[in-house]
Amino acid sequence: MKFRGKTLLICIAVPLLTGGLAGFISRDSMGTFAALNQPPLSPPGWLFPVVWTILYLCMGIASYLILTSGSPQEKIGKAIRLYGWQLLFNFFWPLWFFRLQLYFFAFFWLIALWGLLLSTILSFFRISKAAAYWMLPYLLWVTFAGYLNLGIALLN
Repeated sequence: MKFRGKTLLICIAVPLLTGGLAGFISRDSMGTFAALNQPPLSPPGWLFPVVWTILYLCMGIASYLILTSGSPQEKIGKAIRLYGWQLLFNFFWPLWFFRLQLYFFAFFWLIALWGLLLSTILSFFRISKAAAYWMLPYLLWVTFAGYLNLGIALLN
């Protein structure tokens, strides 16, 4: 596989910009979030942007591995469409949760995101095991976010 730097940069930029825009739109909501009753194991607020930045980098690397895999275009196209859908759901979740404070709605949205993410990982696995592995930390974090989201919905 030939390294394609420009493609890698674009693949990394897409999730970073998507997450950055969602973060920008919901940026004023962290004060409200800090005042909420939190479930046990809630991390400090400063950790969220750090973790998400790392996860967006992982997503970008995974999508790069898929796009440059040399697999049939039909297979790559299906995997990237799933990736795009999960990224779209990822974009809207902080708006539902932080900006609009629709905690139960955001939880069910997160369940849908989790399903799309699992489908994406399975689709990636059929093309590149490494790409699927790059997505696993994201699946774990979304699972943990589901716990936090439900806890906040129930406690507030």
